[in-house]
Amino acid sequence: MSLITLLDGGMGQELVHRAGDRPTPLWSTQVMLDRPGLVAEVHRDFYGAGASIATLNSYAIHRDRLAPVQREDQFDALHAMALDEAKAAREAHGSGRIAGSLGPLGASYRPDVHPSAEIAVPLYSEVAALFAEQVDLLICETVVSLEHTRCVMEGAQAAGLPVWCAFSVDDEDGAKLRSGEPLVQAVQIAADMGAAALLANCSAPESIPAALGALARAGLPYGAYANGFTQITKAFLEDRPTVDALESRRDFTPEIYAGHVMGWIAQGATIVGGCCEVGPAHIAEIAKRLRAAGHTIV
Repeated sequence: MSLITLLDGGMGQELVHRAGDRPTPLWSTQVMLDRPGLVAEVHRDFYGAGASIATLNSYAIHRDRLAPVQREDQFDALHAMALDEAKAAREAHGSGRIAGSLGPLGASYRPDVHPSAEIAVPLYSEVAALFAEQVDLLICETVVSLEHTRCVMEGAQAAGLPVWCAFSVDDEDGAKLRSGEPLVQAVQIAADMGAAALLANCSAPESIPAALGALARAGLPYGAYANGFTQITKAFLEDRPTVDALESRRDFTPEIYAGHVMGWIAQGATIVGGCCEVGPAHIAEIAKRLRAAGHTIV
């Protein structure tokens, strides 16, 4: 049987659900500001469910997200807050790794608004440098185009850490990025730029098998963590969206999602977990099935 890395689930959506507040464009960052300690609580619950890695609540802490709401001066403090919450959860749990999250500039799923390399690379580098000697690895999340791949992989090197690159793929054709470009080309770019692992994330579970076929070609560890949205709506692709523009699937119980994940394991995935709408109960069910199948969570 295999050694499996079990990631956590979707921090942002879990925070929104627990806080009960109307989401804002700052999303999980706003919840962290308004309700100190809630992020650590979510991290603890994911660790307790069986996750071996806690992903920092840093996905959306970018200057281009903070500036429109006059919070750019809190850039460093917010990253420090995310680090402190994750470290507190790990200490309380007694074990586990921490991954820095490097989300997309501009907006999620929007290759058309991603800045040019001369702007993007320094911004990604600035965030990555804050993670140096603070976390165990860095995950570049929701990468949606070839240019995005090049920029974020170059910027991520500033952390001096293992870099995992996670691509968001077309919900109907997992062999394509959300830009429409071939995933296999992005995989080659990331591998050539030193990625330590390759993933598909924040995409429909049904799109993942095709994505894994492309990821496997690089000969690196690979895996996936899908979301539980019915689809990425046009409303969410507008400027400064809020997550209430997205609808949760009804066929997304822990048992159903774990069934998808075990299928990915059968395809050779050794890194699995969840993205938006995947909560601790989903991770607990995955952990239970992994152990029952004789796999070891590492």
